[in-house]
Amino acid sequence: MSYDKRAVEPLVLLGLTVVALIASGISPHSRSTWYLEVAPVVIGGVLLVSTYRRFRLTPLLYRLIFLHALVLILGGHYTYARVPAGFWVQDWFDLARNHYDRFAHFVQGFVPAVLAREILLRRGVVRPGGWVFFLVVCVCLAFSATYEMGEWLAAVVAGSGADEFLGTQGDVWDTQWDMFMALLGALVAQVVLGRVHDRELARV
Repeated sequence: MSYDKRAVEPLVLLGLTVVALIASGISPHSRSTWYLEVAPVVIGGVLLVSTYRRFRLTPLLYRLIFLHALVLILGGHYTYARVPAGFWVQDWFDLARNHYDRFAHFVQGFVPAVLAREILLRRGVVRPGGWVFFLVVCVCLAFSATYEMGEWLAAVVAGSGADEFLGTQGDVWDTQWDMFMALLGALVAQVVLGRVHDRELARV
């Protein structure tokens, strides 16, 4: 793949993300929840655009970020407790709740793991080896815990108005499950994509 083609792909993914974002904003289930759920996509998009020239990411990471954005955008449109795909899985496996939010938190660990790995290695924060795996997991857990505190703050400020955003579906252990799924995602990402990511980093 030539340099020019690799440079175009992130712009195409950005354009597709904008289209998905606009589409999801048409008659969402809860407008306030939509704002809260898609805010990370908008903030992340601004950061990626502003750092594109001086710190271009690997193609693998741009693709993963795009997929993560779609997960957030879909959850924002329906709210996590009402995403149709989650109901389909719930019916197929006779589950007690819509588990789309569990999947979203798995992705919340999976994609940031590759991002953290790329930054740590390319910035020379740590050398390749076992410490990379451990520190990436720590970063992802810290990120997940920070997100959960953000949800707690939203609940304190908005009261019952934040119920759709929290999406606990009556599960008192929802916060712990969310962080566990993020941890699982961080572990799986490094085991499954570690070598692929290393090859892409070698070409940067």
